[in-house]
Amino acid sequence: MKDSELLTSVSKTSTDSEFFSPMPPGYKPGKTKYLFVMGTVMSGLGKGIFSSCLAKLMQDKGLKIAPIKLEGYLNIDSGTLNPFRHGEVFVLDDGMECDMDLGTYERMLDQDLSKANFCTSGQIFNDVLNKERHGDYLGRDVQMIPHVTGEVKLRLRNLAMKTNADIVFVEIGGTVGDLENAYFIEAMRELAYEEGPNSACFVALTYILEPQTLGEQKSKAAQLGIKQLMQLGVQPDIIACRATHAVTETVRQKISVYSNVPFERVISLHDSASIYTIPAMLRDKGLDFEVARLLKIEDRLNLRHERKSWAQWCDFTDRIDAAQKPVTIAITGKYTSVRDSYASIINSLEHAGIALGAKVDIKWIETTGISDTNVAQHLADVDGIIVPGGFGTRGAEGKICCVKHARENNFPYLGICFGFQMAVIEFARNVCGLAGANSTEIEKDCENPVIDYLPEQLKIEGLGGNMRLGGFDIELKPDTFAWQLFAKAHTVRMRFRHRYEVAPRYIETLEKAGLVFSGKAPGQPIMQILELPQHPYFVGTQAHPCLTSRPLRPQPMFVGLVAAAMQKHYPKNDSPDCVTAVRNLCS
Repeated sequence: MKDSELLTSVSKTSTDSEFFSPMPPGYKPGKTKYLFVMGTVMSGLGKGIFSSCLAKLMQDKGLKIAPIKLEGYLNIDSGTLNPFRHGEVFVLDDGMECDMDLGTYERMLDQDLSKANFCTSGQIFNDVLNKERHGDYLGRDVQMIPHVTGEVKLRLRNLAMKTNADIVFVEIGGTVGDLENAYFIEAMRELAYEEGPNSACFVALTYILEPQTLGEQKSKAAQLGIKQLMQLGVQPDIIACRATHAVTETVRQKISVYSNVPFERVISLHDSASIYTIPAMLRDKGLDFEVARLLKIEDRLNLRHERKSWAQWCDFTDRIDAAQKPVTIAITGKYTSVRDSYASIINSLEHAGIALGAKVDIKWIETTGISDTNVAQHLADVDGIIVPGGFGTRGAEGKICCVKHARENNFPYLGICFGFQMAVIEFARNVCGLAGANSTEIEKDCENPVIDYLPEQLKIEGLGGNMRLGGFDIELKPDTFAWQLFAKAHTVRMRFRHRYEVAPRYIETLEKAGLVFSGKAPGQPIMQILELPQHPYFVGTQAHPCLTSRPLRPQPMFVGLVAAAMQKHYPKNDSPDCVTAVRNLCS
């Protein structure tokens, strides 16, 4: 019996053999290749950026790529994580709330991911305990090895089967040495052993210190981190050295000697002005072909496909340096001290700016201290305003002041989720004259709750149970600005993450006063896009349009905002109007 047949035959039991490695029906070990990315020394090195950039290079060669992020925390998903601690919560089309790295993968690979692409320790332990309760382990004492590691391997193999991927890119969150990551790394070691030779590639992302007092790069911390990985039974095939400046040849030689990794596979991954130039950095070092050789998949490469894809990408990156017209967009929120809280918005502005030849500078404004008396001072030097999403009461009144200033002074405005709700409240108070208009999230017993739970939502109990999550279609109203912005489409799909809506009983009052709801949920009184027709650009959406912006396909609402900001900053310039700018890009 072959080793692969042995593994399959014992995958359904763990009583008679220590070879416990569950596999999906029809799975063939060795067919799908695996590339594992792990970090050493410190977290926050950009494992997701590196992994997604390398994945893009392999995708350009005609290979089918499936990324997955493994997170050590016990949460089932990222939905309850504070942005101050973990950056933004990225929402997938199927409603999975996940790590912001999934957004990086979606943008780089230009593909929609699903809950199969994100896994936490909470999910793994939950599945193991459910199987134990159902007797799936045939009376065996359930252990970290082989059962928990077996569940991790099953997740990866299920993803391989579901996507028919050539390579599954596996990113392990945190660093080597984190207690919660130990079983993930052990599972990867086992998987590489079981899949057979040339089926797996291990990449260690490390950090090269550059103390200012010494004036030279030091590699000892990197050496110790890699040694720790090797002590766990993992021999890295590639080492990527993160640093502020290009890593010297001497440092790379030291790491090569101490890690048994060939010198040409110890690469410098120093700081770059834009993450979108990193694929070229990796390509110049030949890392993509090194991976192909290590995994023995040269015969699967489509170089004709690569030439076409790479030409399109280079055309995009060439425009980064060509962007000469600076405009300033204010992001007025309450998580502004942690930029990762708004990662998707930052990327969406960059996509739109590059497409229009603009260099978008962001001014961060913490709204907690904003009032009617100082809002003009804070927004005096900006060309456009974004009020982003958020939960809770802190900073809400400051956001309303920013909305009012944008509406009354013709500032281009984009309200996202909470920003959409704040626009409704501001309009209700100051145009409709509805005293005490507010959201019941902010003031439970307010006089005019223009933002509230819908009646059917009140029946759903539990935190998160009444959340509108994931991708939904929005029905666009003909002959509106939004309808034109989306090329006169009947519907457009966007992603949502919110609990509160415009209260239906106030819709008629708001519309009579001039507010236009140009997008709503099909067949339901759920308002999802608003606009002010006489304003240069005043748009809000209950959705998060930033979650679907891509480098080569910038999101229309952000293109419109940046185009309007350019018109404001350069009034005598021949900048196209918002709709024309979007139409030109789409064509």
